[in-house]
Amino acid sequence: MNSSLTAAESFHSNSASKRPSRFFLGSMLGLMLALWSFNYIAGKIALRSIDPITLACFRIELAVLIMLPIYFCKRQRSPLCARDLWPIAYLGFFGVLINQGLFTVGLNYTTSSHSAVIIAMNPILILLLARALKLEAFTPAKLIGMGVGFLGVMLLETEHGSPAHSPFLLGDIITLGGTIGFSIYAVLGKKVAAQYDAITMNTFNCVAAGLLLLPLSIKQGIHLDWRAVGWSGWLGLIYMSAASSVAAYTLFYWLLRYMSASRVAVISYFQPVAVILISLVLLSEYPTRNLLVGTGLVLLGVYLAERGTA
Repeated sequence: MNSSLTAAESFHSNSASKRPSRFFLGSMLGLMLALWSFNYIAGKIALRSIDPITLACFRIELAVLIMLPIYFCKRQRSPLCARDLWPIAYLGFFGVLINQGLFTVGLNYTTSSHSAVIIAMNPILILLLARALKLEAFTPAKLIGMGVGFLGVMLLETEHGSPAHSPFLLGDIITLGGTIGFSIYAVLGKKVAAQYDAITMNTFNCVAAGLLLLPLSIKQGIHLDWRAVGWSGWLGLIYMSAASSVAAYTLFYWLLRYMSASRVAVISYFQPVAVILISLVLLSEYPTRNLLVGTGLVLLGVYLAERGTA
């Protein structure tokens, strides 16, 4: 059983009726890839004038303000069942607060390219978690894939000799923490996510995270020098909330209603490449040999781990 795909398969909705055309589905997949790829650029721009903690808090709170009207404007809304209050709370914590929050903070201390490669390790992390929970068995191919993937990450961290000397080590570790958060969400959210549509699930997750972060968000807002934040900072924040937290994640859940998780997961192979190219053009982040080789090893490792048969 393929753990990363099985975890994602759980987000399928059995209520899907009329299947959109292949062209439309492919277009939406490409749109999702673009939205998430440019999110790295938006984050880097916003971080020039907004500190990382404030940006992480405001990103999630703004996503709540956007998602709630969308949810209440739906003709057929799925109410939250009382038995799902606790699961939604911890899914919002891991899937939004930890995942998106640590991504935002980590981006302040590393490059966009490093961040994208670390996040591409997500399928391997899901495999490790599923194995820890005895939901998945290791095979030689999966073990080799995991080893190759971690070798690629190690190559990233040794660009400046010892990993301890890497200027991006802190950011990469924080980003890895966010990726682990999404891995936990993917594995633990199987039963709950299958009961709600894409908009409802994303709304509940964002609201849970927003409520958990509200005290810190208020504190950060009080101490923020609002006049020092330029228009580019606000636009970056709006993009991260509206385009990534709202549109891309909702689109992700929607696509899984009509496409197999393995096909949706194709973006895992394209996103690091897209981010490296976009960062080169817009941020002047020039890729190093270690980055390129490390990226190739991570993507090869993910491929081997996902294709390993039990």
